[in-house]
Amino acid sequence: MSNFTFETTPRIVCELGAAARLGALAAELGMRHTMIVTDKGLVQAGMLERALAGFAAAGVATTVFTDVLADPPEASVLAAAEAARAAGADGIVGFGGGSSMDTAKLVALLAGTPQALPEIYGIGLARGPRLPLIQVPTTAGTGSEVTAIAIVTTPSQEKKGVVSPVLYPDIALLDGELTVGLPPAVTAMTGIDAMVHAIEAYTSRHKKNPLSDSLAIKALELLYANIRRVIADGRDLEARAAMLQGSLLAGMAFANAPVAAVHALAYPLGGHYHVPHGLSNALVLAPVLAFNLEAAAGLYAELAEVILPGRRFGSAEEGARAFLDAIATLVADMPFAQRLSEVGVSEADLPMLARDAMNVQRLLINNPREVSEADAHAIYAAVL
Repeated sequence: MSNFTFETTPRIVCELGAAARLGALAAELGMRHTMIVTDKGLVQAGMLERALAGFAAAGVATTVFTDVLADPPEASVLAAAEAARAAGADGIVGFGGGSSMDTAKLVALLAGTPQALPEIYGIGLARGPRLPLIQVPTTAGTGSEVTAIAIVTTPSQEKKGVVSPVLYPDIALLDGELTVGLPPAVTAMTGIDAMVHAIEAYTSRHKKNPLSDSLAIKALELLYANIRRVIADGRDLEARAAMLQGSLLAGMAFANAPVAAVHALAYPLGGHYHVPHGLSNALVLAPVLAFNLEAAAGLYAELAEVILPGRRFGSAEEGARAFLDAIATLVADMPFAQRLSEVGVSEADLPMLARDAMNVQRLLINNPREVSEADAHAIYAAVL
């Protein structure tokens, strides 16, 4: 057996309607004044109402920070941390998608132990202690509630990560009812994002281990079986809860067996064109899987058995190709853009994208097959 270390969020609450208990859980962590980090859209949609009533009932004061931005820029993160300090918050709740939860992680860290944000990009550079932290995902995609990384967009439009075990929250709260209002396109983007986490964790060249494998397999099973259901009927609570659980399990997997080339090639699309992260992943997913086939056929064949139960394959290559075809068909069925040209990318942009992807070596080293700049250019060109 290989040696490995596995870390995750220490407490997970997964139940329909659990948002009403958020105030009581915050009180258990000793919070007396909580800052909720979210975005204006969720507040305007009334998504916080049950949670705020629970805080009031628990006697916990709240400040709501609503200025979270997509692909959170440094300035937005620093403004949120300053708002927490100014409010005297002694605990943080991230409420929303990946941008809100990533911002909340850094607010809990920077408000608890002020540090220069640009100096802690990288692995293991952030130091604690941080404020108590609860994460509440409202999309089934990022898995940020069980990961120790926060992604920030720098002033140069480069995406950088703060990676440290101190960023694991104290509690992850999953309430499928919070995802009911997601539009089909957002549901699709975030769902594919979670599937990418599972696939890349299972095929990662580094830190792949029995626990991450088991989680990735179950995550992919749940996500593939339910993503079409929730797009067809957004009020299907059973499918919504299954997607949220799949996202959580995929997050636990890739937090320990890191993602690879799909994410590395997706990041420049988000940084330069502000393409939502899930859509960025979806756009390059099929060509990256095809590129990896010669190195990962055996693993892809194993995943084919997960999403195509009952099918029998004559060889690992046949199973792997069936897996690639099923994933490509699924992505093509999703209600979002299918080509880079649809999100503003031109052929003249491809060299720049390929160069930027090469800067994400912390992820590229995990890919089953080595990716050169020319390879990255060819992958982008395949979906232009």
